[in-house]
Amino acid sequence: MKSFLLAILAAVVIAIGAAYVLDTRLQRSVEAAYSTSGVRL
Repeated sequence: MKSFLLAILAAVVIAIGAAYVLDTRLQRSVEAAYSTSGVRL
């Protein structure tokens, strides 16, 4: 039972960390992502 609870805790910590990284570090605005000569925003 103890190892199961530790596994759930680890999964929650990893999920929160991944959500933070994906939300703050890797997001770009539409203007930055599609800034080519053929796109007009």
